[in-house]
Amino acid sequence: MKTSRLLAGFLCLFLAVPLSTAIAAGKGNLRYTITVSKFDNEAGWRGQWDIGDGFKTILTAALNESKEFIVLGDQEMRAEAMAEQDFAASGRTAGGKKTPKIGRMTPAQLLVRGSITHVQNDTTGGRGGLNFKGVSLGGSGGKAEINMTIYLVDSENGQVKASTKVVGSSARRGLSVGYHGGLLGGLTGDFAGMKNDNVGKACEDAVGKAVEFLTGQLETIPWEGSVVLVKDGSVVINRGSREGVAAGATFDVGSAEQLVDPDTGEVLDSDLKKVATVQVTEVKEKISYCKVTESSGQIEKGMSIFPK
Repeated sequence: MKTSRLLAGFLCLFLAVPLSTAIAAGKGNLRYTITVSKFDNEAGWRGQWDIGDGFKTILTAALNESKEFIVLGDQEMRAEAMAEQDFAASGRTAGGKKTPKIGRMTPAQLLVRGSITHVQNDTTGGRGGLNFKGVSLGGSGGKAEINMTIYLVDSENGQVKASTKVVGSSARRGLSVGYHGGLLGGLTGDFAGMKNDNVGKACEDAVGKAVEFLTGQLETIPWEGSVVLVKDGSVVINRGSREGVAAGATFDVGSAEQLVDPDTGEVLDSDLKKVATVQVTEVKEKISYCKVTESSGQIEKGMSIFPK
């Protein structure tokens, strides 16, 4: 099922078809918030578009289209959002419900960063090339290859959860996501050129592999939520359709006890003292309403929930 969702997402990107027409978005998936940092250009490749920023932009769009994650803006976007909040709090703007408020930023649970370690670009020959801010990119006559290392980092402790090396090739045929020139900003040229540009093809091949790698890590990362309200026999949890919760899903509820290293402060392990099992009856964007299906104790606000 996971492979089919990935394939549908990639085809939708390439063909510019809404993902909802291919699959039921995120059905049954439990999603994490994620943000992508700029990829360092350690290959020293110069003279064309900024490959680090470009790859970050394309990967962010691809992750968003995959519907497997809650994708947040990058560090620059979030800094601009915080600047708007500060401006609104200064008292120099008109008040109202649409005014951005401090303390509402969504934190990223997962961070993606990486380094581009090698770029080989043969742009000789061919037609249908592109132009990026006055710099010419080759067309279909040559070939390109991009090597990179990708890291998935847990934002809570800064530890690398997983890493991999990716090689993207313009000559490869297989699972990849199509990229659109507009994503890179200032990219112009005929549509055939966008499809055949060698650096772009190498990037799209690498992006496809990167999304597949990142999605494959989800099963190894603990997913947790909390009880926010217990009232009249109904239990409300702080996870909803945004996180991929669906009606009928079941969760164990209890108190999570953490074992903390007294020397480093690092969480070594956690144990759930289960008091109940709940089943989702109604889902909203950020919360879900549940009914109790099994109980051995009292459910209280603030207790942890884990997928059963």
